[in-house]
Amino acid sequence: MKIIKHTLRLCLLVMVFYGCTEDDANTSFVDQIDSPTNISANVVVTQDNTGLVTITPQGEGATSYVVTFGDGSEDSGAIQPGNSASNIYEEGAYEALIIAYGLNGLSTTITLPVIVSFQAPENLEVTISNDAALSKTVNVEAYADFATFYEVSFGEDENAEPAILNNDEVVSYTYEEAGVYTITVVALSAAIETISYTEDFEVTEIVQPLSSAPGQPSRADADVVSIFSGTYTDIEGVDFYPNWGQLTAFNLFNLEGDEMLQYTNLNYQGIDFSGTPIDVSQMEYLHVDIWTADENEAKLSPISSGPNETAYDLDLTAQQWTSFDIPLSFFTDQNPLVDLASIIQLKLESVPEGGAIFVDNIYFYRESEEPVDGVTPITFESEFELSGFDGGGTSVVENPDANGNSSAMVLEMVKGGGQPWAGSKITMFEPFNVTSDMVVTAKVWSPRVGLDLLMKMEDDMLWPDTSATAEITATTTVANQWETLIFDFSDVDTSINWYGLVLIMDNGTQGDGSSDYTIYVDDISTNPLLDFEVDFTLSSFDGGGISVIANPDMNGNSSGMVAEMIKGGGQTWAGSKITVPAPFEVTSSSTMTIKVWSPRVGLELLAKMEDNTPWPDVASTAEITATTTVANQWETLTFDFSGTDTTIDWNNLVLIMDNGTQGDGSSNYTIYIDDITLN
Repeated sequence: MKIIKHTLRLCLLVMVFYGCTEDDANTSFVDQIDSPTNISANVVVTQDNTGLVTITPQGEGATSYVVTFGDGSEDSGAIQPGNSASNIYEEGAYEALIIAYGLNGLSTTITLPVIVSFQAPENLEVTISNDAALSKTVNVEAYADFATFYEVSFGEDENAEPAILNNDEVVSYTYEEAGVYTITVVALSAAIETISYTEDFEVTEIVQPLSSAPGQPSRADADVVSIFSGTYTDIEGVDFYPNWGQLTAFNLFNLEGDEMLQYTNLNYQGIDFSGTPIDVSQMEYLHVDIWTADENEAKLSPISSGPNETAYDLDLTAQQWTSFDIPLSFFTDQNPLVDLASIIQLKLESVPEGGAIFVDNIYFYRESEEPVDGVTPITFESEFELSGFDGGGTSVVENPDANGNSSAMVLEMVKGGGQPWAGSKITMFEPFNVTSDMVVTAKVWSPRVGLDLLMKMEDDMLWPDTSATAEITATTTVANQWETLIFDFSDVDTSINWYGLVLIMDNGTQGDGSSDYTIYVDDISTNPLLDFEVDFTLSSFDGGGISVIANPDMNGNSSGMVAEMIKGGGQTWAGSKITVPAPFEVTSSSTMTIKVWSPRVGLELLAKMEDNTPWPDVASTAEITATTTVANQWETLTFDFSGTDTTIDWNNLVLIMDNGTQGDGSSNYTIYIDDITLN
C-alpha cells in the first residue's frame, strides 16, 4: 500500500471522549494536554479569475480552528477538523492567520501566506530529491512567480489524485519500489492558464544504515562477555567470517568511524571462537542489534561443543535498528544439550536466504549484582517515565544529529504556546545518588546561542505538593550542534530522595512550538566536580605553570576561583599536573569534561591520566586531546576516555596545551580551566 507523507500536511487527530455520569469524574488529565502542534493548511484557488480561495487547516491535537483571512474581511468562525473556509480575495499578497485550539483551550497560531494573482504563473522552478533518511521516498519543492499552489503527480498510480503543495512547503511521497518515475508539477494561480514541469526521476533505496546502533548502558566488566561492541572490552580471537563454504559475503562496514558487521547474500554464517570456547554460564542475556534494508527476518544460534544449538527468531523491522535481549534460558530450555560454559560459535541465518544485515553490539551480560551507583547516565536508550506540563512536550526520538553525539535515541523537548514555565519532567525509578560535590552534566542540542535551560530536582511528592526542590540554570554557547552543559548541584541536600528531574527552557518566556523552541537532550549524568574552590595538589614541569586565581571572566562561568595555566619557553611538552585526593572513578565508557577559556580558536589541550607512581616511573597513562572552538570565552571541552583500564588507580591529571609546540609565556599561551568532571 502506497504511503503519502506531507511534511506540513498531516493526518487529523480525532479524539473521542465518552461522558462520565459520576459528578466527581476526574478531568485533571485535560490540564496535561499540550497546545496543538504541526499546524498548517492547504491553500487552493479556483482557476476562473474570481479570486475564490479555499483554506483547509490541519494539525495535531486541534479540536477546532479559526482562519483570519488577512484582507480585512470577517474571520471564518470555528472550523471543525477536516472542514474548510473560503474567501474571495482581490488580487494581491496576504498573510492569513490559522489559530488552532486544543481541548483545554490552549491555542497555537501560525501565519499563512496567500498569493492571489490573475496572471498565469511564470518561471516555475522545481526541486526533486531522494529523502536522506527514508528509503524510496522523494521530496518535492516548487516555486513560480504568481503561483498560489501546485499539484504534484508522482507517476506511480495513474488514478491517484495529485498532491497539493503550497509555497515554502515540501511534499513527500514513498514508492513501493525503487526505479525511474515521471513526476509532474503544475503551478496554478487564480488565472485559467497554468504552467507545468515534468521530470523522469530515479527513486533510490537506502541499503545501509544512516545512524549508529543504539548506545549501550554502562556495565561492570564482570557482568559482560563482549563479542563485538564499541562500549565494552571485546574478547580476543574472534573470527567474524570463518567462511563455511557459503555464498555469504562479509565486510567490516565503517559509518563515520563506527564499525559494524555487514553480511550480504546471507544464507547462514558463523562467528567463531572455537579456538578458545567462552564460558557464559554466569550470564543471563544475549544482546544484539541488527539493521536490515528489506523485509527479511533472521535467526541467531549460540553453538556449544558437540555441536549443539537452537535458534532464536529475530523479528526485524526494515530501515531501522532492532535490538534484542534474549534470555539465555531460552536456548537451554529448547535444547538442554546447549552448554553455556563452552560456547564455540554464534550462527546467523537469513529468512529467506539471500538477505543483507548489519550487526552491532553482540555481547552476553547479566544484571549487575552490585547496587546501581545512582541511576545515571540517562541515555534514553532505556525507558523512563516522561511527561510534559503547561505547554511543554517531551518524547524520545531518533537522534537528529549524530555529529558530536553517537547515541541513537535522545530526548526531544518542545516548548509550545502555553505557560512561560512550560517544560518536561523525567521521573526516575529510583532516586539519584547525590553527593555534596555533585554536578549534573547533560548533552544539549540547541537551535540558538543563549538558550537558558533550567534543571530542577524534586522529591517524590507529586506536584503541587512537592516539598523539596533544587534548581540550576545553564546557558547554551553554540547553535545547531551538541554541547555539554554543566549544572552545579554541589550544595544539594543529600538527605532527600530526589526522584524527579524537571527541565524548562527559557523559563519566563512563552514558547511557540517552533524549531526555535525545540531542543534535544541526552546523556544526563551525575558526577563529582573539581572546581578549584577547594585545595588540590598542583605542580608543573618543563616550563609549564599553574596556579589558582580569581576568575577573570564571569561570563559563561560564575565560579569565583579557576586554575590559570601558562606555557613558558621550556620544552614543547611543558605542562601542569593536578593530583586528586582520591582516584578518578573510571568506567569503560568514561567521558571527562573541562571548562576552558582560551585566547584563540584551535588551541589543543591534552588531558592525560596517570597512576600514582612518581615521574619518570609512571607505569600507566591514558591521554586524549580536545581542541578549542571559540576564543576569549568559556567553553566545555569533552575528552572521551572510554576503553580506559578500570583496574588502575588514576590519581593524577596532566594537562598540556599545544603538545609539540614551544610556548613563550605570553597571553597567547595562557588559558584558564575549571569544573572538571568525569562521568
